[in-house]
Formats: sequence, C-alpha cells, structure tokens
Amino acid sequence: QVQLVESGGGLVQAGGSLRLSCAASGRTFSSYTMGWFRQAPGQEREFVAAISQSGAGKYYAESVKGRFTISRDNAKNTVNLQMNSLKPEDTAVYHCAARLGPSVVSDFKLYTYWGQGTQVTVSS
Repeated sequence: QVQLVESGGGLVQAGGSLRLSCAASGRTFSSYTMGWFRQAPGQEREFVAAISQSGAGKYYAESVKGRFTISRDNAKNTVNLQMNSLKPEDTAVYHCAARLGPSVVSDFKLYTYWGQGTQVTVSS
C-alpha cells in the first residue's frame, strides 16, 4: 500500500516555472515506477512523465519534452516534476501515480496508486 500526496501547484504566468512534489508513504518506494499525469476539465487524463525505480530511466510526453523534468529521491520517498516555460495549455490538475515493477509506461490504467492532485493554472 502506498499513499501519495502532491504539493507545489499554483497560479503562474505563461513562461514561468513551478515545481511539483509528491511524497510517498511506505518503506518500498524504490520498488515503484512513478508517473505524473494531468487532467483538465472535460478532458481525459493525460500522461506527462514517468521515472524508473532507480531514476535512471525517464519518459516524457511530447508536449512537455524539453520543458519538464522528472526526478526522484528514494531516500526521501519523493518524486518531483520541475515545470519550466509553462503554457496556458499546461493548466490542469496534476496527479502523481505509482505502479509496482520496473516498466516505465504511459498508460494510466497500469498505475495502481494515485494522489489527490494539485492544481496548476497558467495564465496568458
């Protein structure tokens, strides 16, 4: 069982930056592949980024590649999402998610545990 709590969302102007954090409970954090997803009103949940158990493998959606960076600290049970050059279309509720195992995947249905989400709003 893993509990996830996101933080760091807020309101920012286009071109600005935000850093999201996700704190995980449990002793086996390093056994989980971690992902970030987002969902805007009326839209489907969208993959943003994922990171392997060790942190060596990272996978990004094309829409955020070069602007967002995912990282993790297994000693602190945290995964972060640094978001730069934000655009109004990045506005959404951002969720972190965890799946047991090594495969770094973008399908939200393959993730077992989810946080409650944090709102990111980018104004133009």
